[in-house]
Amino acid sequence: MSVKALRIAWRITRLNFRAQLEYRTEFLMMIAIGAIWQVSVIVFATVLLTRFTGMGGWDSSDVLLIPATRMLAHGLFVLLLGRVHGLGRHIQEGRIDAYLLRPMPVYRQVQLQFFPTNAIGDLTVAAGLMAGALGRSHLDWTAGRITYLILSLVGGMLLEAALFTAVACASLRFPAADYWGRWLEELLGTFGSYPLNVLPKAVGGFLTFGLPLAFVAYFPAAVLTGHGHDTGAPYWLAAASPLLGLLAYLGSRLLWRWSLGHYTGVNG
Repeated sequence: MSVKALRIAWRITRLNFRAQLEYRTEFLMMIAIGAIWQVSVIVFATVLLTRFTGMGGWDSSDVLLIPATRMLAHGLFVLLLGRVHGLGRHIQEGRIDAYLLRPMPVYRQVQLQFFPTNAIGDLTVAAGLMAGALGRSHLDWTAGRITYLILSLVGGMLLEAALFTAVACASLRFPAADYWGRWLEELLGTFGSYPLNVLPKAVGGFLTFGLPLAFVAYFPAAVLTGHGHDTGAPYWLAAASPLLGLLAYLGSRLLWRWSLGHYTGVNG
């Protein structure tokens, strides 16, 4: 993206944010909704810390790093790239056709539709949970570990964006595929906060090699806490989670370009 394109995107984002501020009560309600949406993870973390000493061979403080990483990566996704989730509705309503007529990449137009106010609530809760996880951790947070954690958050964000971009690509051919996005969101929310080694091997294998949920938070947390050799996957693969997130996102963008090039309209 060129400097000029970045300036235009920044200007549109500022205008979208100011538009949200025109309705202060709704703005605050959306932040609250974003925070309340994560209440199940907060309850899980509270129960984990007060009732259990660990899970799946992990100490409770180590387990807490998994939902903290997943939530923070998810909050970044919602803030920066999340408008691709639910793109199927735009396709079903024919709005995607108008995007094709404008002198701006369609994917960028999708991301600049509105400012996701609920992301502020998501990130507030996620940052609080991460602060709690780091505060309870017994690890020595060296510069290397901190750098890997940051890269893991970016990689998790990009991997989630890649998954929803793939769903959007399917929606260009089959508009009803938008429902797959809801199913994907449910899976991420349900299994993203646990050590996958507590699940049956078949389920853990599917969430690793079928739907690569493990690379969002489980593998990075395992590498950071010293459980990287006990995940059931090669250590190098678990450690490469941030890079795989980047590669998955780049691949999904190539798939998007190909799919958009073969898009024939909502009526075929």
